[in-house]
Amino acid sequence: MRKIILLVITLYTLSINSQINNGDNNIYKTDTIKSKNVKIIAIPIVFTTPETGFGIGGGAQFFLLNKSNIYNSRLSNILVSAIYTFNQQIMIDVNPKIYLKNGDYFLDASYKLEIFPNSFWGIGSNTKEEDVESYNMTSNSLNVSLLKRLPPNLNFGFQFTYQNHDITERELGGKLEKFIIPGSKGATIVGLGSVFNFDNRDNVADPKKGHFLGLSAQFSSKNFGATHNFNKFITDLRAYMPINENSTLATQIYIETNYGNVPFQSKALYGGSNRARGYFRGRFIDNHSYVVQAEYRWRFHHRWGLAFFGLIGEVADQPKNFLSNLKPSLGGGIRFKITKNQNTLLRLGMAKGKDDNGGLYFGVNQAF
Repeated sequence: MRKIILLVITLYTLSINSQINNGDNNIYKTDTIKSKNVKIIAIPIVFTTPETGFGIGGGAQFFLLNKSNIYNSRLSNILVSAIYTFNQQIMIDVNPKIYLKNGDYFLDASYKLEIFPNSFWGIGSNTKEEDVESYNMTSNSLNVSLLKRLPPNLNFGFQFTYQNHDITERELGGKLEKFIIPGSKGATIVGLGSVFNFDNRDNVADPKKGHFLGLSAQFSSKNFGATHNFNKFITDLRAYMPINENSTLATQIYIETNYGNVPFQSKALYGGSNRARGYFRGRFIDNHSYVVQAEYRWRFHHRWGLAFFGLIGEVADQPKNFLSNLKPSLGGGIRFKITKNQNTLLRLGMAKGKDDNGGLYFGVNQAF
């Protein structure tokens, strides 16, 4: 949901990965590691985002040493974290990523509990800043995907989604207090979906060449116990083109469309630290959205780099109304690779959107 700055997670993960992935194709290099099935790492957490403010917490990462993906030397792991922010928000996450049959199958799941004071401006691309209102919501979310590897770079599978959003407090006289907007009384989302992707990127954290194509279809139905019937379709296209040895042009086209009685909790969002930098995440929401962005990445040192990006996009009630209220953004920042032999990096940058929108972004790995 949010781009959380997990510096300590990154450092601990790099530490264990440097032990496990040191060598040829055999990722288990010593008798000590072979004799253990689980490696547990304690994780203190410190972060900040525009939506949460400053936050602290802790957790643990469990590496399952006997369940690996032999095709890219990745280990199965379960990440558990609990966070409290100075905006009185509580977030508990459990994220298993399990490789089965040596990577031929992949179980990707997440459970999230959020007690989350937030802001709401209304629905549409023309909402005004002075229309903002506050609300509190408690959410329980479970997503489970099972994907089958289709050589060489294809993956296909199915997804189950359960979300329960309980609004515990609304601003008196606000839009949500009038119970007109779908989801203003709360929402339960239950459904099935399918996922397909093609991925031949050289790495995930900081791609320098390759392509990613992601397609997903999700269906929420009252037949499964949902409060709203709607369908969600997502297309995510990315390309990474080397310009020379030290620079890359990265591009992305992201399109999300929703049809049916869509609660505001599941509508397409515009903003955030990845797809629409320069806008508060959820500043604009509607049934449909798209973002087109390009970023020039230049490595002036083997561990340091700069990035400059531009993007354009918007939300709309119907795809035919795209291009009616464009929301551009420009920005840039610096990148730092934590260790010489790992691609994980930190990024710090600024972005300026339309009107008074903008902000400072601090995250882990590239935005896309």
